[in-house]
Amino acid sequence: NKARILIIGGGFGGLFTALELAGAGDVTIVSDEDHFLFKPMLYEYMSGEIEAWHIAPTYKELLDDDINVIRGEVKTIDFEAREVAIGESGRRMNYDVLVLAVGSVTNYWNIEGAAEHSMPFRKVADADALRNRMIDVLGRIPPDLSPDETQKALTFAVVGGGASGVELSTKMADLLRDAIEKRGLQGKPRVMVIEMGDRLVPTMEDEIREYVDAALEKLDVEVSTKSRVLSVQSDGLTFERNGDVTSIKTAATIWTAGVRVSPLIENLVLARDSHNLLTVRPTLQTLAHDNVFAVGDVAHFEDVTPSLSGTAQLAFQQASLASDNIKALLTGKELKTKHFEELGEALSLGTERAAVLAGGRAFGGALARQARFALYTSRLPTWHHRLKVGASWFFEGTAPRHLGL
Repeated sequence: NKARILIIGGGFGGLFTALELAGAGDVTIVSDEDHFLFKPMLYEYMSGEIEAWHIAPTYKELLDDDINVIRGEVKTIDFEAREVAIGESGRRMNYDVLVLAVGSVTNYWNIEGAAEHSMPFRKVADADALRNRMIDVLGRIPPDLSPDETQKALTFAVVGGGASGVELSTKMADLLRDAIEKRGLQGKPRVMVIEMGDRLVPTMEDEIREYVDAALEKLDVEVSTKSRVLSVQSDGLTFERNGDVTSIKTAATIWTAGVRVSPLIENLVLARDSHNLLTVRPTLQTLAHDNVFAVGDVAHFEDVTPSLSGTAQLAFQQASLASDNIKALLTGKELKTKHFEELGEALSLGTERAAVLAGGRAFGGALARQARFALYTSRLPTWHHRLKVGASWFFEGTAPRHLGL
């Protein structure tokens, strides 16, 4: 008669909670994917520096037989009956303890055409689509095209100037510059970052932002702050800055401008904050139900460094607290709380450099890129996966893969 522990979501919060709960009960993960995704390195997958299996191992590979995985999407939750309905068929599952770790979805802010015409960047398929788009556009440029026309053809806009927008734009700029040289084309690409705020990566420390600014300048990434996107078209976008409205043609518009909680969370009758995040106690329990926990992007947790909010790093840390408290709940012990702090920042800045902030000190360049790989190796799930990936990166290298000729 093991306790039935049901975890909705297989991202950082869900997977690492499940791994630490192995043996504590009958643990089941419900996920709409068959694999975990280490999202902080999705940019390296897009650039060909790493392979899909490095950052997107299947749950079957990661989990022992004592943790079950159900592929599907939870549609409704009945807290009184302690029951969830999965998929269109409405398959029912009961639980004794529930963990809400379903994560977030792209937020298009109701901007005209954004959902229909821009490219998201949250999944392996999104990275594949963007890489293929760049290859396709490059393949249609004749060698004798003028530099101005080449730049027009290779104009890409990244909407959102947070860490994701910076990492993605610098990767794209490096890849496109390399492709122009390899193909013997004339001119340079135009990669833009459009940010509504007054600066990029606003939550990061000034020390690391200096490396960000230097990399963007070196790669000729065009930055437009205090800019509000008004609409997105199939071949461009329109934005406003200081009262001036500008329309540009693009080969693609990639959307990294924020997230919102999943529709499942939005429809739950639970206490939420002004951003629709679930209000949780210091123990990560929801206010109304002792046996319902929430971690990661869906939870508003008070005792945390502000820069961690909404990050994989926070979900990674919260998984340990959630699993410890679930074990305590099941055994009648006292539940605990914890203050979560920044463990350090690591930002990819193209295919040859990065910036890392650790112990209050920042450094950049090729050495920081190696340090970032080492840091993220240590945070991959399960020791055997870390060993396999680390060996692959060490022996086979992490050089970027050219945009195909």
